[in-house]
Amino acid sequence: MTKRKLKKLFLAQSYLDSWDEYQRSLRKSSYITWDYVILTASNEEQALAYEQQILDRLALGLLPEKTVYKVLPDPDGKRVGSGGATFNVLKYIAEQDGDARENHFRGKRILVIHSGGDSKRVPQYSACGKLFSPVPRELPNGRPSTLFDEFIIGMTSLAGRFPDGMVVLSGDVLLLFNPLQIDLQYHGAAAISIKEDVETGKNHGVFLNDGHDHVARCLQKQSVETLRAAGAVNENDAVDIDTGAVVLDAELLNALFGLISTDGVVCEEKFHKFVNETARVSFYADFLYPLAGEATLDDFQRETPEGSFCEELTECRNQIWEALHAFSMKLICLSPAEFIHFGTTRELRELVTVGVDDYEFLGWQKRVLTNMQDADEYATNNAYIASDAVIGQGAYIEDSYIGPNTVVGAGTIISNAGIENVTLPENMVFHTLALSDGTFVTRVYGAEDNPKGTYEKNSLWMGIPIQNILAAYDILPEQIWNGQERYLWFADLYTVEADRAASVASAMRLCRIVAGTAKPDDVKSWLESKRLSLCSSFNAADVRAIVPWKRSIENQVLVTCFVDRLMQGEYYEDALRVFGDAGINEAQYQLLMERAEHSAFSEKIRIYYALSRYMRNHRQSFAGAQYDALESKCFDEIQRVIYENGKDKIPDFDDFHIAKEEVHVSLPVRVNWGGGWTDTPPHCNEKGGVVLNAAIKLKGNYPIQVTMHRIPELEVQFESQDIGVSGVAKTVEEIQDCHNPYDFFALHKAALIACGIIPIEGHYELTDILEKLGGGFYLSTQVIGVPKGSGLGTSSILSGACVKAIFEFFGQEVQDAELYDIVLCMEQIMSTGGGWQDQVGGVTAGVKMITTEPGINQVIQVENVVLSEATKKELQERFALIYTGQRRLARNLLRDVVGGYIGGRKESIDALDQMQRTAALMQFELERGNVDRFAALLNEHWELSKQLDAGSTNTCIDQIFLACEDLVDGQFISGAGGGGFLQVIMKKGVTREQLHQRLYSIFQDSGVDVWDTEFIWE
Repeated sequence: MTKRKLKKLFLAQSYLDSWDEYQRSLRKSSYITWDYVILTASNEEQALAYEQQILDRLALGLLPEKTVYKVLPDPDGKRVGSGGATFNVLKYIAEQDGDARENHFRGKRILVIHSGGDSKRVPQYSACGKLFSPVPRELPNGRPSTLFDEFIIGMTSLAGRFPDGMVVLSGDVLLLFNPLQIDLQYHGAAAISIKEDVETGKNHGVFLNDGHDHVARCLQKQSVETLRAAGAVNENDAVDIDTGAVVLDAELLNALFGLISTDGVVCEEKFHKFVNETARVSFYADFLYPLAGEATLDDFQRETPEGSFCEELTECRNQIWEALHAFSMKLICLSPAEFIHFGTTRELRELVTVGVDDYEFLGWQKRVLTNMQDADEYATNNAYIASDAVIGQGAYIEDSYIGPNTVVGAGTIISNAGIENVTLPENMVFHTLALSDGTFVTRVYGAEDNPKGTYEKNSLWMGIPIQNILAAYDILPEQIWNGQERYLWFADLYTVEADRAASVASAMRLCRIVAGTAKPDDVKSWLESKRLSLCSSFNAADVRAIVPWKRSIENQVLVTCFVDRLMQGEYYEDALRVFGDAGINEAQYQLLMERAEHSAFSEKIRIYYALSRYMRNHRQSFAGAQYDALESKCFDEIQRVIYENGKDKIPDFDDFHIAKEEVHVSLPVRVNWGGGWTDTPPHCNEKGGVVLNAAIKLKGNYPIQVTMHRIPELEVQFESQDIGVSGVAKTVEEIQDCHNPYDFFALHKAALIACGIIPIEGHYELTDILEKLGGGFYLSTQVIGVPKGSGLGTSSILSGACVKAIFEFFGQEVQDAELYDIVLCMEQIMSTGGGWQDQVGGVTAGVKMITTEPGINQVIQVENVVLSEATKKELQERFALIYTGQRRLARNLLRDVVGGYIGGRKESIDALDQMQRTAALMQFELERGNVDRFAALLNEHWELSKQLDAGSTNTCIDQIFLACEDLVDGQFISGAGGGGFLQVIMKKGVTREQLHQRLYSIFQDSGVDVWDTEFIWE
């Protein structure tokens, strides 16, 4: 294995170990955490931005609660240097104690991250701070990572490795290492370095080892030759690079504190001597240099300062030397280790679009938190991208919404923006800032521009010399710089607009001006507008708006990804992992509900169902709604869509007139063999349905009976003879009220509506309708000798019998295909939620293959399966129906099974798919007279039914099948199972009497028995 592979493996595992430690720090109250995590900021506004980020993480439980988190801006908004910021930290810690102490820092574990820069070289991070800039990694909890998150995770276990002191980090350098490598047995300070080749080292600070693992000299950005001459290059041509990570013990901290205090109490005069914008004391140049063993005071005074040389700095350095030179700085070299410097805009783009591949072993990737996961040409981090947007090669989009009809040029960076209906040029940066007065500005500049460039040096702006741009329009420098130094950083180039869209349009106007394609009016309006610079816009930014905007994009991305996964057929529990450990929040719930409101049928029901499952499983409510409300929305929507479709298909017969005084219709019941449940909405609407069933008589009877006859009264009389109830309807409204499942006459009423006898809606006089029809009538239904919950399709077949009776009573002919449609419409009007196979099974004789194509409007195709006489005879002899003596009590059967399909449960999807195939194979085998193979397919289908619905069997059913397993070749349920009737194909030579005797010997008078059946072939 190569050294590079070994290094990757080591760092990858270290990364995982750090995450595990971080997770423990959140869960375990006994875990040793930092007492303080302190961030330094350049001003109050930047500090507020940092505080917003920290509060957001605390609210989500992503930071250890025991730790004190504090953001300290430079005092009075003055740039006091990183050393001045460190003195400010010491002052804060001491003030927390409230009184004088010998050493305020003993027993305290302090993590300080210096992050108070303006981020001039990456201006898009000026307002939010480079510390909270994105890292191209999705954390294991599903959240996008930032430099801050990486620092907190990576440094978690370090807190427990030393008793007290301070770890100081640079906020723009990410250190990849294993904390176990850090030996904190030191006195004074310890510098953390890593080995890098000398060519890399020449661009960074380098430590010279004194041969005893202490720092002899600090070498800042020295040439290769100088580094070699100093002895800093080892035999592998590597140097010890300064990572910006330094550990200071309590004694050294106390020595530094002594410079700004008297008798253990902060002295304001001393404090301001070291903390001011004139001296600008540097942590790295002024605190570390005196700790090097070979350092001299003269060399120290010549060291390049953070600000400029001045008497105030010289005096500060003299006192710092006296306080610190007696201490030493241990050199801790981490290897394998790596550090990543987030430097310029160009370097950032290179890292996230190309260099990220080098860190794939850490889980870094081009696409972090985006709805466009398949695109490899560009990089994203927390970005929503419309499906028709065109993104150029090497572009990078972060914290942004890219709407429809948008083209992003190659190499262009978009940050914190909302963009749509626009074409952006190549190699630009578009960064939108919300300002504190509610307005917006979009700053646009070249991806390779240097904001530290000047007018005098004719520096590039958008890739073109700035002097050339201004000269082309006779613009004077004074019109761009208002008395400030003529750095691009201070150039007033960006107009303030009322909203994000207008600010993007203004940025595009600026692009045209630079490109020389602007109209004179464009230039005039630009010059006359209120304009800000990179600097002033960052200082005027509404930092409170940064986190909410990021969250709004994140929510939109997560919701989109979640719905996309649902629509791709992913199981809802797997799709919910999109939301990570945090789960769904209130804002995401509202987005999902809004999306569902405007979604098509299939998407709408899946959103509602998945939300209902999430709310049920997590015992969570949103906006006062419980999970059952969302579940109802799902199934209500299915019923609504099916009902609306059914309503549109109701025939309009104006010429109905009573033709017979009395009619009587008798129909058989059906046994289902293949494809059951595939005819149920919404499966049949989305995938189509395939069902094989047959019509049978029970005990020599046609169990389904409907009677109609004329009555003298102008009213409609209903009766359900098998349950002994009757009723009268005297108004149309009474009949139109047919949606109540507990109404004994819902079926009777729906039949009259579906056949066009009674209007489905609107106010009419029933007497007028009946006079036109020729009188009132009586409609009676009866199911003879079939137990409730039989699984033989009685209710739907009864609907078919009603339709046949109504058409015959009114002298109308109806073809089978039309009858199927009317019965289906009737079922839809009643909102039963069931399928269409039952009515076809009972209305049409023989064995039928019934199919539909996908679509809300189900067009039923019926093919009679042609069987030989020998096959018919064998089926009649070998088929038996066994009553279980029980009725299934599962109230939510339909919702459970249909919910499994809607929710993307793999077992349900696979079972329904295989059921359709099995039905086709059954037809194939029956047409060839292979009853044995048909029986085997029944067994296979039985397994699929149990896979779809575990409740289709129970102990009693299993016992019945077990009792007769040596007598049968095939076994199956009727309907949904769980009770009612069972079906078997007996072995050749076995009689029903033998089966009866076997069952009676075990179950005796419990009701479990073989029922006499006869197939209806014609």
